Order: sequence, then structure tokens, then C-alpha cells
Amino acid sequence: MSCWINRRQFMQTTSSAIAGGALSSVGGRASAQSPGELRVLVYGGDTGRANIEAYVKPFQAETGIRVTPITDDIRLAQLELMVTSNNVTIDVIATNPNTHLIAAARGHLEQIDYSIYRRDELGGLLDFTKQPFGVSGLIYSWVMFYNTEKFPTPKPRPSSWAEFWDDRRFSGVRAFQSGQSGTEGPWEEALLADGVAPDAIYPMDIDRVFASLDRIKPHIRRWWGSGSEIQQIMRDKAADIGNCYDGRAGVLIDQRAPLEINRNQAKLTCDYWAIPRGSANARNAQRFIEFATRAERQAAFAQLIAFGPSNINAYRTIPEDRARRLPSHPDHLASGVLMNTRWYIEAGSDGRTNAERLRDRWNDWILR
Repeated sequence: MSCWINRRQFMQTTSSAIAGGALSSVGGRASAQSPGELRVLVYGGDTGRANIEAYVKPFQAETGIRVTPITDDIRLAQLELMVTSNNVTIDVIATNPNTHLIAAARGHLEQIDYSIYRRDELGGLLDFTKQPFGVSGLIYSWVMFYNTEKFPTPKPRPSSWAEFWDDRRFSGVRAFQSGQSGTEGPWEEALLADGVAPDAIYPMDIDRVFASLDRIKPHIRRWWGSGSEIQQIMRDKAADIGNCYDGRAGVLIDQRAPLEINRNQAKLTCDYWAIPRGSANARNAQRFIEFATRAERQAAFAQLIAFGPSNINAYRTIPEDRARRLPSHPDHLASGVLMNTRWYIEAGSDGRTNAERLRDRWNDWILR
């Protein structure tokens, strides 16, 4: 980031220049589109294709509203420019939690109209996924992985971050996420490894984070910075054990790579559907987001790509073997750790956010 720059971009990321060009081209076509037509940003790659199949096409069929899917990402600066210049060319955006929170705080998003949601559907949405200015479309997590050739059954495997930190008992080549962005990194895992209870992680004791990292640092072969990087590391068997985005490992497991995932103490977060303030089609945008949060639709989405539903009722129709592979399965939620995104963007008296403090501390620590 400056706002979540290194977040999971599941086989979909483009450069700022390309993204800016794509979004600008949408603006150039805006005048030719009908007032009722929706322009929905759905991400790119496999995620974009799954969004189109599970949400865009069925929504058009049910409502008759034409939807133009935009297979791209949006950055905070692009969203701010659209809103402040009164040139809103996208009606629905999919966005990460930091961008969503900052945009909402700055007044760049429309408030979600929960009055149009059916009671059973609204009740199925997990509490943290229902925000005043956005509704979660998917849940994902960071998990521990290990190579099953290095840790075959019944050889002991680490089941917690404290055990991961124990290189004597669980020796092997390790890879872990870099903290270079500040908003993502080994922070929560370091505290869990040091014995901090999941419900006591926030506010973080940053000194304690780095004291814990001091102990594991000599055993980390690679500090990875993107989802594609760790996926390549796992594919090449360049690490025996590490952390990764669950979706990245899931793709390789589907391809029969010798990998397994441990979801105990997984770190969970979610992305949001939101409406830029000033959308000319805000009413239909509200209808699209409501449609995309229905249990039936999210179950269809989860069958196409391994992100977790935010509507827990979706699990009623997802086969159990598939459900167990999704991060928001009730058992995984119970054993996981929900990230407190608000803590990361909180600023101290000097105006620096907690994410900036972590980033600066990391940059100094990693060079020592």
C-alpha cells in the first residue's frame, strides 16, 4: 500500500501506468453509456473471471441491467481523483480493507443501504464484513505451509507460530513475508510466537514484535514481497516451510504440488464492495452489491476460486471437502486471527501511522 501495496493480488496485478490507462479509458466511454448501465470493477485474472461468472452475468440475467465489468484494480489516489474531480467513471469498486477505510473516512464512498437486504441474507453476513460504506465480497488469509516431502506423515509438523519459531525441533528452509510495506508483514505471527494471546495482539507492542523477529531472523532464507514470489518459491521447492496467502498455496495443491496448509492461527482479512461517492448509478450499484453478498451467489463464487464467503449461509450448499479449503469456514474462523486494519491506519501525535512506524522500523532492522 502505501495503502496495501503488497496485499494479495491473486494473479491479477497490473502496473500503475497500465491501471491508470485502463481506468481512464473507462472515463472516456462514460458519456456513451446509458444512465442505468453499471460499471463494476471486478479485479483481473482468475478473480475477475470468477466475479464475472458468479455475479456479473447472473445479475444481468435477473435484473436486465447491463453491467460492464472492468478487469482491473483501483488505487486510493485514482479513487480520490475521480471523486474530487466529479468525474466518477466506476459505479462499484472492489477494494482492500485499508483503501476502503481511508476512502470512507475521507468521504469518498456512498453509504451502504442495508434496508434492501433480505433479513436472512443480512443475518448471514459476518459482523466484521458489514461496514457503513462497504460490504465484504470475499475473505482470505495468510497461512503456514509446509512441504510434505520435507515433513511427511507421520513426521511432526509445526501447528502454531511458536512451533514455527522452533528451528531445532522443526528444522528446514524457511520463507516469510517481508514487512517492507508496513501494512503487511510478520507482525501478528511474531507476537503469537512470543506467547501473546490472539485477542491481545492489538494495539501491537512494536518493540516486542521485533524482539521476537530477532529470534527467527537467522533461520529465514527468503523474505518474500508478493504473492507471485512466494508461489514461485513453493513451486520450486525453495522453502520447506513458511507463510503465504492461502489462495496461492491452494492453486499449487490443485496442481498436485507436495504442499499442505496449516490454518491454525491463520491471519484473516477481507476485501469490500463499495460505491464511489457521486456515482450516477448508485441505486443500481446498491442492488449489485446486495446481489453479490447473497449466500447462493457467494457459494457459486467459492466453487470457482478458493476465497471464503462473507455470508456464512453459503456453507449450507458448498460441499464439505470444498468448504474445508476456504478461509471463512466456521472452524477456521474459530482458530484464526482477524486483522485489525483500523489499528494500522491510526496516527500518533506526530501524524505517523502505525503502518509507517512498522515500515520504518523494518527498513532499519532488515539491514542489521
